[in-house]
Amino acid sequence: MIVLGIETSCDETAAAVLADGAKILASVVASQDQVHAPYGGIVPELASRRHVETIVPVIQKALGDAGLRLGDLDGIAVTQGPGLVGSLLVGCSVAKALAYVTRCPLVGVNHLEGHIFAAFLQEPSPTHPFLALVVSGGHTALYLAPEPLRYALIGQTRDDAAGEAFDKVAKLLGLGYPGGPSIELTAKSGDPRAIALPMAQMTDGAPDFSFSGVKTAVALHVKRAGRLSSAAVADIAASFQATVVKMLVRQCVRAALSLGIRRLVLTGGVAANRALREALQAEATEREWELFIPPPALCTDNAAMIAAAGHARLQAGERASLTMNALPDLRLA
Repeated sequence: MIVLGIETSCDETAAAVLADGAKILASVVASQDQVHAPYGGIVPELASRRHVETIVPVIQKALGDAGLRLGDLDGIAVTQGPGLVGSLLVGCSVAKALAYVTRCPLVGVNHLEGHIFAAFLQEPSPTHPFLALVVSGGHTALYLAPEPLRYALIGQTRDDAAGEAFDKVAKLLGLGYPGGPSIELTAKSGDPRAIALPMAQMTDGAPDFSFSGVKTAVALHVKRAGRLSSAAVADIAASFQATVVKMLVRQCVRAALSLGIRRLVLTGGVAANRALREALQAEATEREWELFIPPPALCTDNAAMIAAAGHARLQAGERASLTMNALPDLRLA
């Protein structure tokens, strides 16, 4: 089965062609980083307008790179949610139009399930059951996947997502957008133990996350310090990154131990962070757990992961009608 995947949940316009649910024939991503960089964050209206401008050329390039035409497709998968409603509407509208013209079956995909399916686009791929830590700019959550296409929400952030915290701290430090890569690069020359930053503790014992405290602590430190040298900025970046990584790894390990799970998946845009990848790998190796992390290009938003999840849903007999609408608050579990 050849599936076209379309992803426009936030600020990346992406299309991919996938064969048999795992073989990537083409994957194209048009970034909007330069559009939003002057604002230090995503401007929803600008994002949706940019999607309108780029989505058709992106799809055409994906089909061209795969050496295929629309008539060669067996299915179309599109991100239905969660995400920015304006951005989602662009992708859903184009996907429905293509499904109508080609008479291909259409399926809507949950963006977070797409991130989880990124782990199935490599070998070896995970087997069920497993615990997935999904960490991105808009989402930070732990999902138990007991069997294919079934999920249970184990823990989630109670305020900012990890990626959002990276963006806000990068802005405080005068670093570039997006914040994750900027902080990671700056942190390389800093001391991760230079500044003691708070780690959120859930008083009810839930395996949830909270990043507002560490973000506020950085803001107060910057305010007290006044003018910062490049070395001081590097130390703050390194300390912040190390604290966030510790919180993510700690909660993931605790949840896995309580559930008796020995198989982990780390995915989402923040999963491209090397410090996080290495820290969770160290824990998994010490405990003799299996850990699956997609390559960085498949951690950030892309359409190959949407096509992979869509392929599984289509194979399970799911179909979306041409009245399908974008669902910005769509839940995975």
